[in-house]
Amino acid sequence: MKPLAYRTAHLALSALAALAFLGTPPAHAVGRLTDINVIDRDSGATLPVYRHRGDYWVAGRPGGRYAVSVRNASGERVLGVISVDGVNVVSGETASWEQTGYVLSPWQSFDISGWRKSDAEVAAFHFAASQASYAARTGRPDHVGVIGVAVFREKLPPPPPVSVPYPPGRALPDANESAAAQERSTLAGSAAAATAKAAPAPGPAAAESRAESPQGAGARSRDEAVARAAPAARLGTGHGERESSRVAHTTFERRSHRPDELIRIRYDSVENLVALGVIPGAAPQRQPNPFPDAPLSRYVPDPPVYR
Repeated sequence: MKPLAYRTAHLALSALAALAFLGTPPAHAVGRLTDINVIDRDSGATLPVYRHRGDYWVAGRPGGRYAVSVRNASGERVLGVISVDGVNVVSGETASWEQTGYVLSPWQSFDISGWRKSDAEVAAFHFAASQASYAARTGRPDHVGVIGVAVFREKLPPPPPVSVPYPPGRALPDANESAAAQERSTLAGSAAAATAKAAPAPGPAAAESRAESPQGAGARSRDEAVARAAPAARLGTGHGERESSRVAHTTFERRSHRPDELIRIRYDSVENLVALGVIPGAAPQRQPNPFPDAPLSRYVPDPPVYR
C-alpha cells in the first residue's frame, strides 16, 4: 500500500519510499477522519499538542527538522491538501482547497517531511525564524506559523442500474409512445435548465457565507495578540536540504468541493508559547543578577550608632 497525492489534472503523487502501516493512532493526534501529528525528526518524538483558546499548538525547536504525520482513520480513501505557512506543500502555490494533495488508502499513514520538489525529492521542513521561512522568502509572510490539512472523502461510483422485468400480461409500449415520452422528458429537462439560468443572483443572506465569519474575526484577533505578546522572533518553516521521496500518480474525485474536515495546528518556540500562556505551569526563567547583595543606595551607608 502506498500513499498517494492528488493533482488538479486528476493525477496523484504516491510516496513509494514512505512506510505505510496499520495500528493504534499515536498520542496527541488531532483530527477525526485523519490523525495529524507533528514529529521531531531529529529525536523521533511526537510533539505534544496544547489546546489554548480554541487553537491547537505545538512547540518547535529552532533549527530542528520536522514532519507532518497524516494517518487515514477511515475505511475509505481520503485526500489531504496540506499547507504550511499558507503554502501548498506539493505545488508551492498560495494554499487553496482546490489544489493538489496526498491520497491515502484506508488506515494508511504517511510522514510529509518537506516541500515537494519533484517525483523523487523534497526539501526538508525545519523550524526557522519567520523572516527566513520559505513563505517569507517568497513574499508571503502573512500566514507563517500554521499547518493546515483539508480532508476530502472520495466520490463513490454510482450504483449499477437495476433491471425491472415488465409485468406479465401487459403489452409492451408502442415505439411512437416511447418516443413521445422521451421528448416530453427532454423538454421538461430543458425547462428546468432555463429556470435555473434565470434564477436571480444570491442576495445578502446567501452572500454571508463568503464574508468573514465571527469565528474568522476571532482567529484574526488572536493572531494579532500572538504577534504582540511573543517575546522572541516567531518561528516559520524553512526550505531545507533535498531528500529522497519518490512518488507516483493516481486519480481521485472529491465527493464535495468543500473539505469534510479542516485541521489547523499552530506552532512557535517554547519561549513564545510560555509567554502566551499556551504551555501551562511554566514560567519564564529569571535573569541572573551579578550583584545579588548590592544595597539599594548608590553611596556608602552610615555606620550604626552606638549608645
